[in-house]
Amino acid sequence: MKTTSYSPDRSSLPPSAVQDRVNKSLSRRHRQEKTFKAMGLGAMLLGLAFVVILFVHIFSKGLPAFWQASITLDVYFDPAVVTIDAAPDREPGEDANAFRERRLEWENSVGFINFNRLIVAALSEHIPDIAEHGRDATRLVTSGERIRLRDMVVDDPSIVGQTRRVNLLADANVDVWLKGNIDRDLPDAQQQLSPRVRSWIDQLHADGLLDLRFNLALFTNPDSRSSLASAGLAGAFMGSLYMMMIVLLVAVPMGVASAIYLEEFAPKNRITDIIEVNINNLAAVPSIIFGLLGAAVFIQYFKLPLSAPVVGGLVLSLMTLPTVIIATRAALKAIPPSIRQAALGVGASKTQAVFHHVLPLALPGILTGSIIGLAQALGETAPLLLIGMNAFVASMPTGPFDQSNALPVQIYLWQGNELRNFFEARTSAAIIVLLALMLSLNALAIWLRRKFEKRW
Repeated sequence: MKTTSYSPDRSSLPPSAVQDRVNKSLSRRHRQEKTFKAMGLGAMLLGLAFVVILFVHIFSKGLPAFWQASITLDVYFDPAVVTIDAAPDREPGEDANAFRERRLEWENSVGFINFNRLIVAALSEHIPDIAEHGRDATRLVTSGERIRLRDMVVDDPSIVGQTRRVNLLADANVDVWLKGNIDRDLPDAQQQLSPRVRSWIDQLHADGLLDLRFNLALFTNPDSRSSLASAGLAGAFMGSLYMMMIVLLVAVPMGVASAIYLEEFAPKNRITDIIEVNINNLAAVPSIIFGLLGAAVFIQYFKLPLSAPVVGGLVLSLMTLPTVIIATRAALKAIPPSIRQAALGVGASKTQAVFHHVLPLALPGILTGSIIGLAQALGETAPLLLIGMNAFVASMPTGPFDQSNALPVQIYLWQGNELRNFFEARTSAAIIVLLALMLSLNALAIWLRRKFEKRW
């Protein structure tokens, strides 16, 4: 027996009822559309609000670290204190290595001079009683500045007996006191400086000798544990630079070549399907897994040096490779098939069609994906920790095989420093530098896409 579904006969309804039903349906759909738009706009504004809060917090904490307390003094290089022999000159016929050894011995002898006496003498010109408390006086200037005075003598021994105006970095605790990062009403037992030193700081600041200056040492010095105020990002920046060069030379060519083969030349079978699935899965693997792989393969098996940019660059190359492959394949897929067919139709080979016609059109997308992959690798921390790049390195790396750390690792190390009221601002300043580099790379990717983009 055949059954039929019953539906009301709208033709039997009066025109006013039909119109009311239509109006109600339209009103409901319009309300749903407005609600959806409002929810989307609210989500976007909420996300932007969180980003603004993040940036405001980082910049409010980090910008003061770009200015650091500095004491301007007229330092007299007293010959009674700086007792050195004349700088050695290379004798005729002397071997270069022998002369270098004699020069190093002379420089080491200069290092034994007590340059703190010169600093205390310069301070006593403005605070007469400071000479009676030499130990407290040395706490005004960071310990690394006596090394700078030594270097001045080594570079120009003729300054002995002369007076030079020098801007000396103040100690980290002096910087904290001057910027007000510590409560001045705390009892003396909880203060990091003695009442005598605090009064000297206020007096020097009132006389205009102690003031905040642009912190150039943040960009020119490597990290330091003995002289916290002179700790900088130069060593970490060079380590990151060497790693990015390795990623650029390894991951980008290998990733682009693999994507071209898989997209244009590889046969479509089960093997290539498995390869494609694994590439997509590798892009979602946590970065710490690549760190474990790098520690096992590059350090334990190939015996590459621990905490070296070459190992970090290879680990980051493995991590970036799937991103480059996926971005390159997406750029190649975006090229219309008519471009390939037209090239083949005029007699071009498959290789000529790909490299002469398809690849130039896909170049903007390839560049964008590669640069974004580099930016992602620049900010990675977890894999670098597992290959030992969190070691303290107080010297500038001269090559990819020298021990070094990286910018994100330096941020991690400074964040855990016990002198929180000083390194909290410096950590935020390092984050600002890292964000500036990453935003610059992303801006470069956008500019390259617009510059080389072609329409068809």
